[in-house]
Amino acid sequence: MKALLSVSDKTGVVELARGLAAQGVDLISTGGTAAALRAAGLAVTEVSELTGFPECLDGRVKTLHPNVHAGILAMRSNPEHMRQLQQLGVEPIDIVVINLYPFKQTIEKPGVQLEEAVENIDIGGPTMLRAAAKNWQDVAVLIDPADYQKVLDELQQGGVSRETKFLLAYKVFAHTAQYDAMIANYLRPRAGIGFPQQLTVTFEQVQQMRYGENPHQAAMFYREPGSHPGTLTEAVQLQGKELSYNNIADTNGALEVLREFTDTTVVGVKHANPCGVASAGTVLEAWQKAYDADPVSIFGGIVVTNAEIDEQTAQSMSKIFLEVLVAPSYTPQALDIFKKKKNLRVLALSSINAPLPQDTWDMKKVAGGLLVQQQNLTLLPADELRVVTKRAPTEKELADLLFAWKVVKYTKSNGIAVAKDNHSLGIGPGQVNRIWATQQALERSGDDVKGAALASDAYFPFDDCVKAAAAAGITAIIQPGGSVRDGESIAAADEAGIAMVFTGMRHFKHS
Repeated sequence: MKALLSVSDKTGVVELARGLAAQGVDLISTGGTAAALRAAGLAVTEVSELTGFPECLDGRVKTLHPNVHAGILAMRSNPEHMRQLQQLGVEPIDIVVINLYPFKQTIEKPGVQLEEAVENIDIGGPTMLRAAAKNWQDVAVLIDPADYQKVLDELQQGGVSRETKFLLAYKVFAHTAQYDAMIANYLRPRAGIGFPQQLTVTFEQVQQMRYGENPHQAAMFYREPGSHPGTLTEAVQLQGKELSYNNIADTNGALEVLREFTDTTVVGVKHANPCGVASAGTVLEAWQKAYDADPVSIFGGIVVTNAEIDEQTAQSMSKIFLEVLVAPSYTPQALDIFKKKKNLRVLALSSINAPLPQDTWDMKKVAGGLLVQQQNLTLLPADELRVVTKRAPTEKELADLLFAWKVVKYTKSNGIAVAKDNHSLGIGPGQVNRIWATQQALERSGDDVKGAALASDAYFPFDDCVKAAAAAGITAIIQPGGSVRDGESIAAADEAGIAMVFTGMRHFKHS
């Protein structure tokens, strides 16, 4: 038997080679791998001896040769294949051990240039891997060091099983598909391509969920390869149970809201909708205002903040049941307090303030297809807000309007948000008509609704929402505009003395 070994990651390769040699397997290798095996005292045949052709072009060409690929691809059950091998003087290769140039690690380095990334695209490795995986009945192909011992154990028992060979072949094609997808996704924006004709995406498994949205659904969490500052995949869990499917989905939603704010801010989310948002001079004050906005809904919710959590804030937070807490950092005293709540999932995300790249995609799987769109990273259009009523908002009203607009952007449609003094009051999410959403938001705002600002994620189709807002005491409204009945809503606002501004931009959020 012959084994060809050529690995970039040399984890466990010496032990594997030693185990193969002990069972009488001849070793063939290249470059650095051959040097490592020789240094371990193993006898190795260089690929150049096998091919009769030297490595060339700075090592770009060494295994791309018929003596290699014929030895891998020959079907042992095909007499004609074996006759041709004998005629050509080519010996079969029974085990192929390859891992690829570190393209992923290269592009993750800060400031990496295109030339360096391209130079780390492996050519010979994927070619040998795919050849061996295609001929899986006859060749055991290894790409993962975790499989080395299993193959050695089976060889000792008489040979690598058909089932194991098939599994190893699957792993190869999954790996090379991911490798090619990473290359394509790296090159795509540099080629000036927005949405490609063929879209291949790749993700890496992070952890298995206990279940999905419901206990009868299996689920898994994957992450995009590379570094993604400010996202949940970069967070470090300091304590608590494993994150669930819903925890991850809801926490991601909370982080989306938080990115809109630069002041010290606390965001509470329940079932993917904001339920309490507040900015203040201290994290304790912001937490108290966010909690007061909806103390019922925040129970069992997700809380994120862009400020360090101190002892006083931790004491206040620990008085209620929370599922997940995310902050850039915590004081030691705060962590000591949270340790008493063992089920609370406490995460540190030092890059929590990092913005998402402008080319970030939002993807939604639908039956039989995939919806892909640009992430909604724009809060307002470049043009200034357009005042459409006789009265313009005061400076304070404008601040309240912009705060409410940030909140409603992440509220499920039809969505309405009421805010005042840098904190949310009532939020009406996900209703099938806008008046119901408006009524919910106003009702939940309580007595503080008087003098508050109201934001709508899309235009008012009728003037009923404006009249309801006026009756409750709202003094300023922000909405996209664009309805054929805009004139009726503007007239109702003027009659009530409400200042209304149009953004010209809507923020539908259907999922």
